[in-house]
Amino acid sequence: MTARFIVEPGDIQGDAAVIAGAEAHHMIRVLRLGPGDIITLLDGQGSLYHCRIEEKTAGAVRCRVLEKQPAGGEPPLRVVLLQGIAKGDRMDTVIQKGTELGASLFVPVHCRRSVVRLDDAKAAARRERWQRIAAGAAKQCRRALVPEVYEPVTWANALRLIPPEAPAFLPWEEEAGRSLKNELQSRRLPAQVYIIIGPEGGLEKEEVAAAQERGVAPVSLGPRILRTETAALAAISMVLYQWGDLGAAAHGT
Repeated sequence: MTARFIVEPGDIQGDAAVIAGAEAHHMIRVLRLGPGDIITLLDGQGSLYHCRIEEKTAGAVRCRVLEKQPAGGEPPLRVVLLQGIAKGDRMDTVIQKGTELGASLFVPVHCRRSVVRLDDAKAAARRERWQRIAAGAAKQCRRALVPEVYEPVTWANALRLIPPEAPAFLPWEEEAGRSLKNELQSRRLPAQVYIIIGPEGGLEKEEVAAAQERGVAPVSLGPRILRTETAALAAISMVLYQWGDLGAAAHGT
């Protein structure tokens, strides 16, 4: 199995590829790769390239593209997570593990009970960190696409992102009559699904009511109260097990 690296689509031009930055450093300094070695490049947009290293310098690696093909490894539906911003490394965990499970987009959300408050500069820096985490996780689990991470948005703006035709679920500890399991089993397979998770302190009833007005279904994940990061990963897993490819036979390139 060849080593895999994620590059920008612009790094590949025709049958030539030039890799610089952290990935080039990893090739040269860590893996000790050199001319003649075969590697795999992923452009983060669904294509995979088998390449042969032609030349390396102190800061770049030049390759010849031998073959291009679809990368595979993506679930059959798009899962979007609207995640109430959590403190510490919990957001890192949600993005890393959510990427491994198959989520396609992460939207950090400022909720009324969010402990973490980010100004514009901190939000931009945090978003860059989260995007790097998503890229690293996508590379590790052999995904074709790198999930996008938005900059944090307000609760109202998060709800506006949900298309009217897309099913959207909000796991909520006060919901007792409707479970996510039953909702998934009673609906047809959609093209995309939205999951909304509150922060550590949970959501206020006004926030839940606003979500319901947008067509979001409050659901229960079970009889136990889950931490925000656990609830997010549990919900993604349940959706992709019922509607996606979790549990399917493995096949890789």
